[in-house]
Amino acid sequence: MARPALSDYQHLGSGKVRDLYRVDDEHLLFVATDRISAYDHVLASEIPDKGRILTAMSVFFFDLVEAPNHLAGPPDDPRIPAEVLGRALVVRELTMVPVECVARGYLTGSGLADYQRTGAVCGIELPAGLKEASRFATPLFTPATKAEQGDHDENIPFAAVIEQVGGVVANQLRDRTLQIYVQAADHALTRGIIIADTKFEFGHDSNGNLVLADEIFTPDSSRYWPAAEYEVGVVQNSFDKQFVRNWLTGDESGWDRACDTPPPPLPDEIIAATRERYIEAYERISGLRFDDWIGAA
Repeated sequence: MARPALSDYQHLGSGKVRDLYRVDDEHLLFVATDRISAYDHVLASEIPDKGRILTAMSVFFFDLVEAPNHLAGPPDDPRIPAEVLGRALVVRELTMVPVECVARGYLTGSGLADYQRTGAVCGIELPAGLKEASRFATPLFTPATKAEQGDHDENIPFAAVIEQVGGVVANQLRDRTLQIYVQAADHALTRGIIIADTKFEFGHDSNGNLVLADEIFTPDSSRYWPAAEYEVGVVQNSFDKQFVRNWLTGDESGWDRACDTPPPPLPDEIIAATRERYIEAYERISGLRFDDWIGAA
């Protein structure tokens, strides 16, 4: 039986990295592209195979963690068009919860900026004297707003989540986020990788059940650090999108983030190195070869 063409499905919209299509009344086609975004900009450059890497990583972790998810078929589902095979998934349509659910095991990124300014992250008071990459005694749930494309996600306190979605759902989001993070972070550490932080999205299915959606534990949505090189007080080497961010804000790019101008295209060597880092993260964590993934060259 021939696979459908992508044009057979209604295009519902596009985000920074993903395109969404309608399969039928209950299912969507979730397509990961090779686009890469940073600092709320979609870069002119693409990372070859990135869509397949993100899809492969999500499938691995959806299978690993103990939480219901939105997958409605395997990665070679016959409803997936050949042109996007390996970087698309058929998923259940959900009513999405309007909160970015962030788990942090270490102090870095916007969490560090909050801490340096207020001594807290999302209203959670922290001990004095913490530094870049300090490990928390227990992981933190630090939610954020889900901004429209081009806008910034804003860290918010847990009380704001309760106000937005109610206490029952807010507690479910926090508990589920931390449970999933700990389970995946423990696994990654056995593979020599620290998952410093990550973010999730959740939705409700037709029965009102809270379901894990979107992508999980990809190099786009998580910070991956090599455990053997971990050192408190310094910016860590990484296998994730932070590598691109670091180049953009370095002297070599010539880009002034403070000015409202698009970032420059990535040099070939940065594109190649980013692809290699994403693949290494997938292979180390999953124990699988990316060359064996569907559609990989």
